[in-house]
Amino acid sequence: MGAAAALYSGTCHIFGQYSNRNPYPVNLTSIVGLSGWLPCSRMLRNRLAGSNDTVTRASSLPILLCHGSGDDVVAYKHGEKSARILHSAGFQNLTFRSYDGLGHYTIPEEMDEVCRWLTDKLELPGS
Repeated sequence: MGAAAALYSGTCHIFGQYSNRNPYPVNLTSIVGLSGWLPCSRMLRNRLAGSNDTVTRASSLPILLCHGSGDDVVAYKHGEKSARILHSAGFQNLTFRSYDGLGHYTIPEEMDEVCRWLTDKLELPGS
């Protein structure tokens, strides 16, 4: 549920409110989702179309999604579909990484990718 919560938070961030219209007070600078899926995907594109500010926030929010093809908890197709929906809805700063045979767990290669990505996107000192 971590990736789903992170992606939902990203949509709340760009709209400035939760789906119940309460204000969303958190300023996100990036999102990382591992082996997850996008909740509320059906309404995303329609809501984005209504505001230039929202589209600008969506296009500039860095997102890294990683998913293993062997995931038996959240099927790979759901992760891949989430990335496609986000990109087509305007999240242009999105990176999707696929890991052949990886299940619903992490491996050093994936964690190295996350560290490199965060270092680059958040302009952190190299490690």
